[in-house]
Amino acid sequence: MNGIHTFARWPVLAIAAVAGVVLLLTSGRYGHGFDEAYFLVAGRDHLNWGYFDQPPLIPLLAGGLDSLFPGNLVVLRLPMTLAAMGGIVVTALIARELGGRRAAQVMAAAAYACSSALIMSHWIATYALDPVLWTVIVWLVVRWVRVRDDRLLLLAGVVTAISLQTKFLIPAFWVLLALSALVLGPRDLLRRPMLWAGAAIAVAVTIPNLVWQARNGWPYAHMNEVVKAEFPGVVPFLRDGLLGAGVGIGVLAFLYGLWRLLRSPDLRPYRFLGVTMIALIVAFLLAQGRSYYLIGIYALPFAAAAAELERRRLVRWWKAVAWPAFVLSAVVTVAALPIYPASTVDKLPTSFGIVTLGTSFAGGELPVAQLAETVDGIWASMPPEERAHTAVYAEIYPFAAAVERDGRAHGIDRVYSGHRGYWYFGAPPESADSVLFFGFDPGLLKPHFATMTPVVDGLVWRYTGKLAPWKQIWPLLKRQ
Repeated sequence: MNGIHTFARWPVLAIAAVAGVVLLLTSGRYGHGFDEAYFLVAGRDHLNWGYFDQPPLIPLLAGGLDSLFPGNLVVLRLPMTLAAMGGIVVTALIARELGGRRAAQVMAAAAYACSSALIMSHWIATYALDPVLWTVIVWLVVRWVRVRDDRLLLLAGVVTAISLQTKFLIPAFWVLLALSALVLGPRDLLRRPMLWAGAAIAVAVTIPNLVWQARNGWPYAHMNEVVKAEFPGVVPFLRDGLLGAGVGIGVLAFLYGLWRLLRSPDLRPYRFLGVTMIALIVAFLLAQGRSYYLIGIYALPFAAAAAELERRRLVRWWKAVAWPAFVLSAVVTVAALPIYPASTVDKLPTSFGIVTLGTSFAGGELPVAQLAETVDGIWASMPPEERAHTAVYAEIYPFAAAVERDGRAHGIDRVYSGHRGYWYFGAPPESADSVLFFGFDPGLLKPHFATMTPVVDGLVWRYTGKLAPWKQIWPLLKRQ
């Protein structure tokens, strides 16, 4: 396993380029996703070392890009486009490390490009960036197994530090990898000083976020409760996690790759990584996590499947079947992106059997934008003397972020909410003795005000006559 084949530079880069172009051409549709708007507002208006629901990197990136290029969706989503392209290339590099020649590298890259890793990259989000970082870490570990260059372990620690600024999932990988290495080898991995130096870097970079969490009562621990409450069940988790590998080629490559990592004599040095992947699936399942957590582990099975298929030298007709299957998988992936004009999305279904269509993006983006327009219009119609002592309050964080995102252009400087991360952004000023509330539950603020007046039936209400100071009301409004 010491030899390595030439990198299939041009076909792999061509796949990455095509994927990048598709993402770039669809980046302007259809509007900000509700998580995107939240990340943007958090980083632009409430930048901090940490948040209730994530570390600071994505808010910093989203807020910074929007400050430089206000309202530009293409620029806002460009880092995720580049990250997806990088994931495609690195997956091919993993296949190369596993002994894959040109064909294997191309197959691995194509499998990654046909997975939900590409679809998720439409948005700037923690769940779009973190899987690519996992893929890079896996490549560095795989390469270390082959060449035993400890500088790769140090670099893996640096990438881990970046991952820890995106999500807090990566420690699960390292803990399970260490256990697998202890049982199956290579045990000397855990005796390498560079590994622990990299770990020290990751911890040092994460300290500011840990300090913020400690000062605020470790709110991220409560985010686990939120995730568990949304857990769809074992079967939906496994189904969605498997289909996320790609309807068609991806599902087969993922399963076959895991099997060969556990059974192939040629991949024996990497068996501990195969066990780590299986253990991660079980761990996420037991923790009642989200199915998209599995995106970060797709690359290694894809690469293993491609390398093993190439080594087995299948009969010639196999290629005649494989490439049409890849084309079909690519079509399914593109169909899941927002390729449809905004004028047609309400006339099209959001899914076709097990295939989710790109029209589903509009379902999460357009209604929230329409809500923001409604609230902006109501605010603009209020007399200035009323606006001066009225706070704008949203029941849930997606609504709050949607209105606050462009609120300044309509005279709304801040939007308040007690929901999740927004509660930590602070309470309204004491001078605000009335509230313009929008959401679904008007009873949420009713105990704290003398009067409640409907503005838009079932959506917007006006509260007047505050009954207590905000410093007393605010702790009672904290919600997950």
